[in-house]
Amino acid sequence: MPKKIFTKAEGLRKKSQYMESLELFRKALKGFSSKKDLQGILDCQMAIGDVSRMTGDFDKALEHYIRAIETARLLGDPVSIADAQINIGLSFRGRGDWRNALAFSKKALGFYMKRKDAPATAFALWAIAGTFRIKGDIPSAIRTYNEALELFKKLKSKPSTGYCLCGLGGTHRIAGLFRESLKYYQSANRLFAGIKDRFGMAYSYCGTGNAYRMLGDYKSAMAHFKRASTIYNRIGDRVSYAYTVWSMGTTQKMLGKHKEATEYFKQAESFFRQTKDPRGMIYARLGMAEVALLEGRKKTALRLAEGAVAEALQHGFMVERCHAEVLRSYLVGRMKPGCYRKLGLALAFTEPPFNIP
Repeated sequence: MPKKIFTKAEGLRKKSQYMESLELFRKALKGFSSKKDLQGILDCQMAIGDVSRMTGDFDKALEHYIRAIETARLLGDPVSIADAQINIGLSFRGRGDWRNALAFSKKALGFYMKRKDAPATAFALWAIAGTFRIKGDIPSAIRTYNEALELFKKLKSKPSTGYCLCGLGGTHRIAGLFRESLKYYQSANRLFAGIKDRFGMAYSYCGTGNAYRMLGDYKSAMAHFKRASTIYNRIGDRVSYAYTVWSMGTTQKMLGKHKEATEYFKQAESFFRQTKDPRGMIYARLGMAEVALLEGRKKTALRLAEGAVAEALQHGFMVERCHAEVLRSYLVGRMKPGCYRKLGLALAFTEPPFNIP
């Protein structure tokens, strides 16, 4: 009986019906636990961890991955221990804790490379590349995404290739290479549409929107953000949706629509608070600081910018620290955009509104 429930839950998860699958995975876990079926328990713990992570409940995800390691030890299953470690890394990454994320991901990568497990090695490289992106080490992120992409192409893994293309789209945008970013996201979107991957389509729609935003095509940007939002709302992904809402706020800010921008930034901040994402909170505050500045509320703007600098310093986010310091330097009358060059980014802002990537 629990096996049938688990299979049904897996089917729902593949269709990105996360909330429905989560309910069934929990039901299956109870069934396997009553039978003392360790393999079934392990499969459920990993699956609940995955769905919780995908929907932004990183604390719950960590809890289940840690339990999965305990179960895998009882089974004498080192591969599942490494799989749980890589997912613990991704959960820490979701919470903005890139230091723990790198430690767990690199531990798993070493294990996979020793075993010459190509698919797992590629996945670990993809996870590490995303962690470098969160840290703000963009050159390392691009290099590692490319390593993962080569492996995934050799393995002919279409979904994974698509996620690497999205990662490269995002890192090239942050690097200030907007046309390259657009190309990566459009390639990913075509791939995801072909395999009917709803999450991938939403992810690439949002990225395409951000590339258009950086190129100044705000109409195309909003159209793509709305497509992404529709899918994220359907599948219940608060994490990605929060960044899409922030992107819509930034687009409205660039168009001079301050009231609409503020509404989006407040909504994004609420989602970032729910998912405990400190990096997202910094972006929401920077957005609100700029609107305050553009409306002549300089004291509020400076307070929010200084708070963003302090948060970025605390978490070691190099790119977000630079954005916050540039805004603060403008507010105190000493514009200092040099930090972008130090990070290897082709970005330069002279006056607000700043179209931060």
